[in-house]
Amino acid sequence: MQDMERRYVTEIRAAGRKLEGYAATFGTEARIADFSEIIMPGAFASSLTGRDVLALVDHDPSKLLARTRSRSLRLAEDSKGLSFEIDLPDTSLGRDVLALAERGDLGGMSFGFTVAKDGERWQGRRRELRSVVLHEVSVVSAWPAYSGTVVAARAKVPARLSNALRYLETVR
Repeated sequence: MQDMERRYVTEIRAAGRKLEGYAATFGTEARIADFSEIIMPGAFASSLTGRDVLALVDHDPSKLLARTRSRSLRLAEDSKGLSFEIDLPDTSLGRDVLALAERGDLGGMSFGFTVAKDGERWQGRRRELRSVVLHEVSVVSAWPAYSGTVVAARAKVPARLSNALRYLETVR
């Protein structure tokens, strides 16, 4: 089996107890070691049905947030890239990730993959990913390899909390 590769992106939004955004974007060139790489539309299509894909923190399998098998992770391809929605668990890890997302402290998203048979095309030092086997998406605390991606929390703030926050802003 070939080694799993990882790529980082920067789009995450917090949404209640959910994170949403893009784990990969199409057509964005990234510099990887001594070559550049671009993900083509459709590259994730074969991984979106019948595969159990994990949502992790920093690619660490002991830091599981969600998975497609339980439907706590939802993945889809659209014209922009690989979108995701994670239902965060009510665990210390889930609460920590949500707090960091709400403050904008997360570095972005990443994904771990292997290249499917005939799934890449090389032109000199430029690689096009045309078909990959997706193993996991990860919330990362550092810097992503791919720009243009987002991870954020989506939350509806209760009225009382919203009023309290406004008051606290006035006494600073």
